[in-house]
Amino acid sequence: MVRSRATAKKAGSSFERLVADYLKFALNDDRIDRRVKNGAKDRGDVGGVRTIRGGRVVVEVKNVSRDNLPLWIRQAEIERGNDDAAIGVVVHKRHGSNKPADQYVSMTLATFVQLLEGGADDRPVVVLDPMTKDAA
Repeated sequence: MVRSRATAKKAGSSFERLVADYLKFALNDDRIDRRVKNGAKDRGDVGGVRTIRGGRVVVEVKNVSRDNLPLWIRQAEIERGNDDAAIGVVVHKRHGSNKPADQYVSMTLATFVQLLEGGADDRPVVVLDPMTKDAA
């Protein structure tokens, strides 16, 4: 069965709602919700997600039958920049499961490291000179 544009949009919107509602519940944070579309300066599909240190996280949501992970990761990075966020991730549909917790999350390894370190925050960044270990 081939999806029409209307059914594809409906499936995407429903999946975005599922992801946003799950994150809101799991993280106990009522600031998390679906975002309105921003056109050329899109800032992701789910807003209000933060790292443990308060940095914003852009969540790009995909519910398609054909994966294009490299494109999705680039899109999440562009949207991360549009939102001035610390991290951008892609949540994509695990076909065969409607449970929100079973869905996949993809990101670059650098993003994963940053996330494991607690993510960025609003504190100033101090760059050290590699030779002297003093502030540059």
